[in-house]
Amino acid sequence: MAEVIRMPLLSDTMTEGKIVKWNKQVGDKVKGDDVLAEVETDKATMEVVGYVDGTLLYIGVPEGKAAQVNEIIAIVGKEGEDFQGLLGGGTTTAASAPAVEEPVAAAPATGGGDAESIAKSLAVTVIRMPLLSDTMTEGKIVAWNKKVGDAVKADESLADVETDKATMEVVPYADGTLLYTGFEAGTAAKVNEVIAIIGKAGTDVSGLIEAIKNPSAPAASAPVASSEAPAAATSAPSGTTTESNSDNGRVKASPLAKKIAAEKGIDLKAIQGSGDGGRIIKADIDNYTPAVVTAPAATKPAATAAPVVAFTPGAGEGFVDTPNSSMRKTIARRLGESMFTAPHFYLKMEINMDNAMAARTQMNAVSPVKISFQDMMIKACAMALRKHPAVNSSWMGDFIRTYNHIHIGSAVAVDQGLIVPVFKFADQKSLSQIASEAGGLYEKARTGKLQPQEFSGNTFTISNLGMMDIEDFTAIINPPDSCILAVGRIKEIVVKKADGSFGTTNVMKVTLSADHRSVDGAVGASFLQTLKKYIENPVTMLV
Repeated sequence: MAEVIRMPLLSDTMTEGKIVKWNKQVGDKVKGDDVLAEVETDKATMEVVGYVDGTLLYIGVPEGKAAQVNEIIAIVGKEGEDFQGLLGGGTTTAASAPAVEEPVAAAPATGGGDAESIAKSLAVTVIRMPLLSDTMTEGKIVAWNKKVGDAVKADESLADVETDKATMEVVPYADGTLLYTGFEAGTAAKVNEVIAIIGKAGTDVSGLIEAIKNPSAPAASAPVASSEAPAAATSAPSGTTTESNSDNGRVKASPLAKKIAAEKGIDLKAIQGSGDGGRIIKADIDNYTPAVVTAPAATKPAATAAPVVAFTPGAGEGFVDTPNSSMRKTIARRLGESMFTAPHFYLKMEINMDNAMAARTQMNAVSPVKISFQDMMIKACAMALRKHPAVNSSWMGDFIRTYNHIHIGSAVAVDQGLIVPVFKFADQKSLSQIASEAGGLYEKARTGKLQPQEFSGNTFTISNLGMMDIEDFTAIINPPDSCILAVGRIKEIVVKKADGSFGTTNVMKVTLSADHRSVDGAVGASFLQTLKKYIENPVTMLV
């Protein structure tokens, strides 16, 4: 069955998107994760992914033209398939969705079958987990903003989804009633997995759900209940559960009780259950207090020395297992790949910060926003990259890509891990503009509201731990960058002056981590020398 690809809502203020480039042409084979087109929104140029396998049958908007949000821009299906009925014009095939005024056919109540054909016959829209970032493999449903039975509009937020970088909204792009949700809040779905179904109120989607869950199962009539089933059911004593077998040493406990006990490190064997048949329930875990262990009585020594009080642990041994968030999983995967794929080398340098500190004080006296040392580092790195373009590059396997634009990523620590807001065209912005932009980006990063265009596209990254009193450290390269700069704290030290006297000065240590495949040692060293000149003489960044 052919699938319609519509112009997605790629930003919260977007009303239309301009097709900058089609990466596929009519007749080309496409996969679910292929980028069909590059689209210019009101904020950035982003990629449109089709999420379906097949052949590109139709392109509705040519390059250079704009399409409204939710407008059909392409159709993907089987080669030679008739798709005219999906365009609202032309002839509609016999397999087209029934007219609204006709009664909606019920899906087969059997497993298996073609889910796409069933969805088409029911005139329902299947909502899949979208690809919300370039590194996303799954999304965690944080909250459903609609529940089954609610009316849904095409531009409403259906659910909040936690990706590897931020919490974002899933928009259905279809009007109707929410008939089914495939994942509970708090659980994760792989990209392209079915998370919801929207259609006409009252539509029976049980057969479609079964086909989605068991795509390889052949369609068959409902099995006839075996006459032995009731006997098997009645053979178990009344009130027993699957946890009730105590003869083989198993502890009777509810799944929730087991989970909480494991998190708290509590031995279930030490708890007396208050549920049916002695089954341990959540309340038993909550009310449990470890018994005080007393030392066995010992023979009183002949001497009259004061007795030693027996040691009693304040609490039993235990641990807490915290499920990894999507962000943490991606950090582990990407930085692991970076560390063990890219041959890192490190260059350390000490920078005198006396002039930078004085200049910052003077600039903040006239700047409309407060300029931080990180803002100064972003500007200095961007200007140094302009003079050393080889550092502003990516290793692409068969070639090295050197960027004409300079987008500086500034790593921010959040509860879930690390995210990198990106300052686009940082070399062209003033220090006040960078400082103003930083306030908004860092706040969005901490609250999980960064949009994809705000945390992607970096060509160089800065990681600053100076505010946490870290003197110097090395950082792992943030793909696809070739380099990352680790910035330590400003430290006051004693130095010997030219006249032989002693005084104090302020220094800061930086470490450049570089991918030796694309950046040579001498190139990295030259970059650091230029960066040092800008920071030690900040007026050079203003002319």
